[in-house]
Amino acid sequence: KVATEVAWQSLATKQPTEQHPTRSEMKSSKKYKLEAPDGGWGILVCIGMALPFTSALAALPSFGLVFGDFLKSIGAETSAMAIITSAFFSSMSFAGLFSGSLFQRFGMRAVGVTGGILYFLGTLFQAFATSTMHLLLAFSLVQGLAFGLIVPTSYTTFNHYFVKNRVMWMSFAQTLIGLGSMLYPIVMQRLLQWYGFRGCLLILSGLNAHAVLGMLVMHPVEWHMRRVPISPEEQELQVRKAEFPKTTVVVRVQPETPLIAEKEQPKFLAPATAEPGSIRRLSHADEQMLKVISSRASSITSLGNWTGPVVVSDASPQMMHSLQASRRQSMVVGAAGGAAGAVPGSVVLEEAPATKKSWIQVVVDFLDLTLLKKPIYVNIVLGITFALYSDITFFTMQPVYLFELGYSRPDTATIIALGAAADLASRIFLALTAVCIQVPSRYIYLAGAVLTVFARFVFNGITEFVGMACITAVIGFLRTWLHVPLPLVFADYLPKERFATGYGLFMFTQGNAMFLIGPIVGIIRDKTQNYLLVFHILNGFMMLCAVPWVIEVLIVKFRRRNKIERNNVDHEEAENQAARGQMVN
Repeated sequence: KVATEVAWQSLATKQPTEQHPTRSEMKSSKKYKLEAPDGGWGILVCIGMALPFTSALAALPSFGLVFGDFLKSIGAETSAMAIITSAFFSSMSFAGLFSGSLFQRFGMRAVGVTGGILYFLGTLFQAFATSTMHLLLAFSLVQGLAFGLIVPTSYTTFNHYFVKNRVMWMSFAQTLIGLGSMLYPIVMQRLLQWYGFRGCLLILSGLNAHAVLGMLVMHPVEWHMRRVPISPEEQELQVRKAEFPKTTVVVRVQPETPLIAEKEQPKFLAPATAEPGSIRRLSHADEQMLKVISSRASSITSLGNWTGPVVVSDASPQMMHSLQASRRQSMVVGAAGGAAGAVPGSVVLEEAPATKKSWIQVVVDFLDLTLLKKPIYVNIVLGITFALYSDITFFTMQPVYLFELGYSRPDTATIIALGAAADLASRIFLALTAVCIQVPSRYIYLAGAVLTVFARFVFNGITEFVGMACITAVIGFLRTWLHVPLPLVFADYLPKERFATGYGLFMFTQGNAMFLIGPIVGIIRDKTQNYLLVFHILNGFMMLCAVPWVIEVLIVKFRRRNKIERNNVDHEEAENQAARGQMVN
């Protein structure tokens, strides 16, 4: 057990160069702080994100429409489609895995523009393809890598620009993508009729060149930050910080002391010039400021927020390692008196000795694989991976299932169109409701997964046209709840500096999971010819998202409630001990 005793030592002398502004000077000058735009140029970021996403996300369902006749002419229709689309997801996942490190080395906008250029070149190369291998290189490899760079660039930039109304603006961007995806197959069909296969691809390459424009508008958020006046309360806090003397945090580790310490009144140690043994009581303002600062240093690992001097005495190696982890650039050393020759009020720092990392540690740091130690992050990644696979495969197989039930092509097209229209309506609905109601993105995703499971069970028991059209519209409406908040789930959990690597790890997991699980489900379908069995399996994958997430929510709430109750009990025991001590005295 470890107890920490924090003493705030007022220094006898100050730096001659330190001149804090007076309270009247700070109040007379108007102060500003910088905040994310939450609009402004961020609207162009939403539009820029929609440009490549529309083409990429609509190209996969329409792949057979554009390339079906060409693949049939070279005798590779069915097998080639599965290989090319699976390889596209695999290439995209590998690019997303390295995106975070590329952002740190080359900059986010430069990586995004490179992805846009590669995406345009990949479409252009397809116009000259004469074999399956050419399509595999142009579509799967080049465009897959390009889209793997575009996705994290777009989502990371979006998260920097929007903080307060993320759901609303993401719904706006997804509505644009939904509109484009509805128009994409119609436009491709017309272009194929008017200009043929290669002419259509040449025009499509020109349209996909707008991906470069979309990435060019991904300006660093620092270029468009808003200046917001600082409230009087915040200015008053800054005044108190400026008037508060520099302090040194002294943390003494006493392994044998109990966790509950006696309640003491906060006080300053006397300056060096004062009489021995004298103690200065705190004023009310100093006491309030001390509470603010001491809350930051309540534990040894939270000292990373404290910028003043820190002295650690009697620290175990484990405690020093924890402190080094929170202040990676330096190691705090010394004793209560400070280092010899140190300037009063300064921080005594010593560079940590450089140690040679193993290649495993280099890979872990490069890809930020320490995120895999977080159970909540792993649960998010696996849940969304299974849910996305279930959703994409379900809507891919639904038209074939309707044909098996005896539906005509016009009836099948009508049902699919109703599902797409409900999807679009849901995006608009989510954008409007987000203005009035702020719901955590993960709760929206969890609600979509749970309701989709029940809707799928109803779907499996319907065969007549009206019922099939209605349940498809319901599933299409819920589909938005699985796609719109997807990046926001990671943005709410991960800090900004780790979002790119965290989302890249998810892309890697999701792409390779689809590459591995897809053929297995396809084999089951081919062997049994039972679509209802396959739909039940897909519903099971959706439950692998819903059930663990519900369990996690219950566990977190239970632990939080127990922690609050335990803290209340500890507080009462501390007060009782203090009361008994006063009675004895």
